[in-house]
Amino acid sequence: QVQVVESGGGLVQPGGSLRLSCTASSATFRIYGVGWYRQAPGKQRELVATISAGGSTNYADFVKGRFAISRDNAKNTVYLQMNSLKPEDTAVYYCNMRIARFGSVLDYWGQGTQVTVSS
Repeated sequence: QVQVVESGGGLVQPGGSLRLSCTASSATFRIYGVGWYRQAPGKQRELVATISAGGSTNYADFVKGRFAISRDNAKNTVYLQMNSLKPEDTAVYYCNMRIARFGSVLDYWGQGTQVTVSS
């Protein structure tokens, strides 16, 4: 069974930084594309950033220049470095990993990590 776990959320002041981590724990698998999403209260979940198996990245316009997604394949981990945080970045952040395992390719979601930007 694959488990995807996010960590690194918390309370930060406007202008501050946080680094989120998303780790998959299992044996005998390959991680393809990974996406970070967020959902604020009363709003739909939205895509924040993606990284392909080869390391190509894409960002939503509202985080370009402030957030950076990266991956460490040896650790089965994807990171989201968030700088210059704004109150409107407050949300639960979720990680989605597309994982190949035993001949199947499936999407796995983590449980989310809360990010609160407030003074």
